[in-house]
Amino acid sequence: MCNNECDARTPELAHPPELMVDDEGRVPNTFWQSVSWRQFPEPLVVNLTLSWGKSIELTEDIVITFESGRPEQMVLEKSLDHGHTWQPYQFYAVDCLNSFGMESRRAQDLTAASVLDIICTEEYSRGYVWKLEKTVRFEIQVRFALFGGPRLSDMASLYSRLDTTKELRDFFTVTDLRLRLLRPATGPTSVDPLNLSKYFYAISNLDIRGRCRCHLHANNCILENGRLSCQCEHNTTGQDCGSCNDGFHGRPWTAGSYLPIPKGTANVCE
Repeated sequence: MCNNECDARTPELAHPPELMVDDEGRVPNTFWQSVSWRQFPEPLVVNLTLSWGKSIELTEDIVITFESGRPEQMVLEKSLDHGHTWQPYQFYAVDCLNSFGMESRRAQDLTAASVLDIICTEEYSRGYVWKLEKTVRFEIQVRFALFGGPRLSDMASLYSRLDTTKELRDFFTVTDLRLRLLRPATGPTSVDPLNLSKYFYAISNLDIRGRCRCHLHANNCILENGRLSCQCEHNTTGQDCGSCNDGFHGRPWTAGSYLPIPKGTANVCE
């Protein structure tokens, strides 16, 4: 049992992981909930992993809505090789220096030169919060705006940077995401060892938006037999349209290009 209102053995009281990605707006609200911190002072560590089975390009902010207080320590991690290796995307903590040995920064503090920096932020880690302060973000749009201008009014500049900078494209590309929850919200006081059932993690919604990475050789992505694949054009093939079809090797395979704006260049296999 998590607490008096959470029991995985009873359907009416269970809070399984799929409730993080169901329709929002239900009454009562639905959410996933972890076990409580009954083994305190041993850390309560929970890993939540999302896998797409192919490369996905993130296009908007990642937004995580907590039903509980927001964690005092957590890490968002990414994988580009289907979970074989992981690297941090961003650290979150009440005290970044004490938790991770990093100075606290915000995404708004980044510049075009530092856009790929892995930062720790204290902005989203206050424990017990008001209703409007339940979300934790990984800011994609702020980073895009460093090249596309305020409100992304200069998309030609953003596309030009993405087209010519592999490291930038890869930064916004994932096959998997992992949320490592390291310390739950405890409030302004120390942990109460006589009431450990009130310390846990609970998430009501994961909002992660992106598009299939098809190297600009497809307009659609479909799910067939449980496998997500691009509907390749331009005589290309593969899950990500990453090679030329047999008989179309008249020149080496090349990804499509955003340039010149606005129509780009298909780079068709010949």
